[in-house]
Amino acid sequence: MEKKKISKSVLKRLPGYHAYLKSIQEAESPYISATALAAALGMGEVQVRKDLAMVSDGGRPKIGYLRESLIEDIEQFLGYDNTTDAVLIGAGKLGQALLCYRGFEEYGLNILAGFDVNPAISRTENGKPILPMDQLEFFCRSHKVLMGIITVPEQHAQSVCDLMVKSGIKAIWSFAPTHLDVPDNVMVHNENMANSLAVLSMHLQAQMRDKK
Repeated sequence: MEKKKISKSVLKRLPGYHAYLKSIQEAESPYISATALAAALGMGEVQVRKDLAMVSDGGRPKIGYLRESLIEDIEQFLGYDNTTDAVLIGAGKLGQALLCYRGFEEYGLNILAGFDVNPAISRTENGKPILPMDQLEFFCRSHKVLMGIITVPEQHAQSVCDLMVKSGIKAIWSFAPTHLDVPDNVMVHNENMANSLAVLSMHLQAQMRDKK
């Protein structure tokens, strides 16, 4: 189907639908309705129905969506079927863990290399090179890399971000807990671990209260 203009909030929900659909056992029904998906994820049925209509026209009244086809529609919409090359800056423990994580391939992300001001190693266990920072711009330009991942301490994040922009990066996935200033044509997504921890903590507190 033709791609529609979609909000960031919908884009953030689609991977959740995809993950749940992929987790369903093959022995179960090959079809799933927006109602069933909403109930499984604890979401509003109307919202789920609207979200799915943005990425797939395969829904049928009283039948729902063919699960495998819906998975393919979401993957195609999110670009999981097209490999996106990226670089990572900050080859500490978190950075090296991301460089070695093979699960990104399923979602079309290929981290070509890591960069660090003082690389402790020249290559990860799975063979990804870790290069000095002064090679970043040449590497990005020569490999036509448009996505960057930041895993440096908070105080260095903005200077790293500026260097990425100078190197031609247009999309940044940042694990640094700070706001980054970028030009209008560059998008930043902050992976806020503190917010995620707060949500989990509130859930645990609610569970504890319910048991009293």
